[in-house]
Order: sequence, then structure tokens, then C-alpha cells
Amino acid sequence: MKKVKETHLLDSVSKPADIRKFTIDELKELCLELRQDVINSVSVTGGHLGASLGVVELTVALHYVFNTPHDRLVWDVGHQCYPHKVLTGRRKEMLTLRQGGGLSGFTKRSESKYDPFGAAHSSTSISAGLGMAVGRDLTVSDNHVIAVIGDGAMSAGMAFEAINNAGAMDTRLIVILNDNDMSIAPPVGALSAYLSRLVSSKLFRSVRNFAKEFTEKFPRKLGEAAGKLDEYTRGMVTRGTVFEELGFYYVGPIEGHNLEHLLPVLLNLRNDKEAGPILVHCVTEKGHGYIPAERSADRYHGVGKFDVGTGELVKAKSNAPSYTSVFAKTLICEAEKDEKVVGITAAMPSGTGLDKFGDVFPDRMFDVGIAEQHAVTFAAGLATEGLKPVCAIYSTFLQRAYDQVVHDVAVQGLPVRFALDRAGYVGADGATHCGAFDIAYLTTLPGIVVMAAADEAELMHMVRTSISINDRPSAFRYPRGEGVGIELPDRGKILKIGKGRILSEGSTVAILSFGSRMQECLKAIEELNSFGLSTTLADARFAKPLDKDLIRDLVKNHEVMITIEEGAPGGFGAHVLSFLANEGLLEKGIKTRIMTMPDSFFDHDKSEEQNKVAGLHYKEIVKTVINTLGREKRVYYSA
Repeated sequence: MKKVKETHLLDSVSKPADIRKFTIDELKELCLELRQDVINSVSVTGGHLGASLGVVELTVALHYVFNTPHDRLVWDVGHQCYPHKVLTGRRKEMLTLRQGGGLSGFTKRSESKYDPFGAAHSSTSISAGLGMAVGRDLTVSDNHVIAVIGDGAMSAGMAFEAINNAGAMDTRLIVILNDNDMSIAPPVGALSAYLSRLVSSKLFRSVRNFAKEFTEKFPRKLGEAAGKLDEYTRGMVTRGTVFEELGFYYVGPIEGHNLEHLLPVLLNLRNDKEAGPILVHCVTEKGHGYIPAERSADRYHGVGKFDVGTGELVKAKSNAPSYTSVFAKTLICEAEKDEKVVGITAAMPSGTGLDKFGDVFPDRMFDVGIAEQHAVTFAAGLATEGLKPVCAIYSTFLQRAYDQVVHDVAVQGLPVRFALDRAGYVGADGATHCGAFDIAYLTTLPGIVVMAAADEAELMHMVRTSISINDRPSAFRYPRGEGVGIELPDRGKILKIGKGRILSEGSTVAILSFGSRMQECLKAIEELNSFGLSTTLADARFAKPLDKDLIRDLVKNHEVMITIEEGAPGGFGAHVLSFLANEGLLEKGIKTRIMTMPDSFFDHDKSEEQNKVAGLHYKEIVKTVINTLGREKRVYYSA
């Protein structure tokens, strides 16, 4: 990569319209400056670097050719949107990226008029773009709609559902397939660029359509032969037959880092407003232009702070293992003792820790791509054959497969195990990745076992417990980040289903915790005891089935009971309250409060800051207890 000392061109850009007067040589220089600017920013904030570096030239070309924001530019997932943010007036804010009160790491409608659709989960762009295109036609507007989707996101069923729909409707829509993994292995180079420029031209398509109509006048066999000749000739060169069969006009492949290849094709497509759906196959490289990111694309997909010169990551010292690593090690341990244990992930092997499992058991780890629905039903199929599938999916991503969890797993009582990583607040990834809803959406299902780990040792117990359950589905949730640093056993133990535990006993206040807020509860207990409020702390362990005996005892022997969970309203606390109401236990003087996440979406920030704002901090627990007691609360709290 050519080193850039000055950014005189980029300094002159405050909006995309500013680059439309540049020469092609100036655009090339702008790309160098833009790439360096993104590297510098992300080295300070962390973020999704590799994907963003891979689309620098494509981003410049799209904003140069199309009249954004009048023309709608939809980025799939948003991992690659950093150059787009810089060019659309957000350069000065890039050092706030993914920080509290700063820019989102993804596209966000409320952040900029240049973000027509917010996205942080994959494979939504073609569906959203088609909706925009049909909306344009119904309102008789004249703008273009361009959806940029990666080859990984294209593996999801939703993307093909949208392509199938768009191809049948013949609506004017441009889809850019950003192939940055060479997964379709296309030819690139001068010949390919020439052919792409040729087939994208209106003249070529007009001649082709004329030829198609003309051959229809031939005898049937001759007409079919002419059609096959056209199809297979283009298929051999472009490899776009599958998209053509689905109703898209295919252009490509073209080299995504070469403006002299990109611009003529995009200009052809912009100038033809009579075309139907078109797919442009653009080949790029993750991390392009920054050697450390090129050499380790996976490592620089989501990266922390790093040294620009060396590429070395700046890591804070950790005294405790991450929950994800504890899960991975525990699963490997259990799989060594039980050959029926298999691991399944949906394109997140390193994020879930299943890459480590796959290193040890390559034949028993299945990465099914960005296809959570398929992952769940695939796991259900494995379960019918007596295997023990562990489906490791982030809480927020399992939402995409809820029907499969219900219909294919729960209704049939199949023993699929769900390992829900990133449960609760997730910091810099914000609302889109927050694991808020799994407790509520899973505990409504008959027969399922739902657990939450209070610490990393409890996670070990829950992994083993889940594997031991062979007559129904089960799930265990755990947060992002480091554990609490407690001593870990050699192997987890099998917990008694539906039974919690008492950590400390008191007589006035009972705190019933489910999952990751246990450390805050311990701090609250210490402060409450210092106020002379004798407090019991219980770990529910299970949201379903509830430990009804434990709850009865807590209600019977205390004045106040507080439940707390890092989840949305309608989860664990709601089930406890429902049980108490139906048992008539609320009529005997007990004062009960439910502490959950607020009924709102939280923007990106540090996880602990999010929990403080949400009222799940130990000081808020103390305040809730004292306010609920309603006696001498000022004395207690001021102390």
C-alpha cells in the first residue's frame, strides 16, 4: 500500500457530491487517502476493519456514479460501511465509532440520510432494496436502488428468497455481489472487464432482446438451440447462470479494486432506467491495501485497538477466561467422553468458540454458513438419529430461527441443546446484537429447559447438564466477555433440573438472581447487610422449570423479594410473578419487585455502562430494596 502523508482530496469532501467533479486519477488518490483514514480511525476505536478496507474503491465508485441519497444505497450487514460513513459527512466523528454517544458500527437510519436502511444482521439488503424499488415505482419516482451484499450473506435463504421474488417481478433493482472470499472462483482481468462492460450496456441488452424475439419466429428446435447457445456462451464466461435462471441479468465478474473496470459498468447501469433486476458480480479482497489485514482476514474482521505500523493488537490484560473460551473447553471435554456430541454454528466458529472444538473434532463440527434456520432444523435432524447436537448461536441471531426452534425442535420434543452466547448487553455492537429477548421467547415453549450461568463454573455445569438431557430441548445463556475469575473445576457437574441454590441466608430481604447479574447482587448484599438489612441471595439457575419450592421459601420467610435478570420484560421475573399470583402467594404480605432491562433499545456503549443506565447496577438493586421496604429509606440509602 502506498503510504499517504496528506489527505488533501479527502479533506475537501464533506458529501458524496463533492467527489463527482474529480478525475479518475483523483478518485484513485482519494481511495488511498480514504483507506488510510479508515485504518487510522479503527486503530483507535476498534471495529470491523477487513470488510471496510475491501470496499473502498467500490464505495467511491458507487457514490461517484449514483446520486446518493436520492439514489438509495443499501449496505448488507454494515460491517463494510466505514468508508461510506467517511464520505457521507461523518469523518470528524469516526473516532467516536462504537463508543457511547458516538457513531454506530453499522448503517443506521437515524444517523444519516445516506443510510436508507439500518442493518447489522446479514442478508436483508435485497429484500429491503426490492421494497424500496417497488415503493419508487408505486409513487412514480425515478431514483435507483442499489443493494450491496457479500458472498457470505448471499448464502442465507433470505437473500435467495428476495432474488427469487425480484426476478419474478422484473422491477428495476441493482444488486452488487461483493465476492470477497473468492467463493465463486470467477475469472478476473482485462477480458472479463471488457465483457462486463459490454454486457452491461443498453445496446447489448437491446440486441440480445431483439435476438430473443427474432428466434421465437424460428421453428421450435432451432429457437431453443439459439437460446441455449446464448445461455451457455455467457455462462462459460460469466458463471452467472444461476442468477440468470432466477430472473436477474448477470454482469461480471469485475475487479472491485480497479476503478477503470468498475466505473464504466456502473455508468452503463445508471444510464439505463428501463432495465429490470441486475446483479453485478464484483470481486474484492478483505483487508485490501493493509498487509496485516490481508494476511489475517478473519482476525481483522472485528478487531480491537491496534498499532497501525505493525498491525499488533493492543490487548488489555485479563485475569479471567472469557465465557466463550470456557464454553469451548467444556464442550471439548464432554465430547471427549461422549462421541455423540456434535457442534453446530451458523458462520460464527471463532465467535462461539466452536473453531477450537473443530480443531479437535473436525468431523463433528458443522459450520452451516449464515443460515440460522437451517442450523436449528439440521440439529433437529441429528437429534432424531441419537446424536447430541449443541447449537452455538448468539442470542440475537437465534431470533432469526424462532419458528424452527418451535416447530422443528420444541413441538417434537427433540433434545437439541442451544448455547446462547452474547446474552445480555453486548457493548459496542449496540441494540442490533443485544441478547435481550431469549429468556422471554424460549420460556414460553412447553417442555424446554432454560438455564443461565451466574459465573464461568456454573457455565461448565450447565454445558454438562444440557448434554445429559436426552428427552427434550434445552438452552443455556451466558454473557459476552470475561468471567468473574473464580476457580474452575476439572469438569462440570450435572445439575438437578429446576433446582436453584442459596448463596447466603438472611431474614428480611430475598434477592433471586437469574444469570449474569450475580456479581452485582453480591455487592448489593454487602451494602444491604451493612445497613442492617439481613439479606438472602439465591441463584435461580433455571427459568424453566422454575424452582417453585425455593420461591415459596423465599416468599414465606422474607418481607421483600427482588428478582433480577439481564433480559427484557416478560422473562424470568414475569414467570415468577405469574407463579406467585396463581399460588395466592402475593396475598400474604410479601412485597415483590421485578428488575429487568428497560422496555427500550439501547445504543452502543460499554456493557457495564449499559447495565448502569438500565438500572441493573448494584446501587440500583440496593435502592430498589430500600424503596420497596418503604421505611427509613433515606437513612439507609444516604448511609
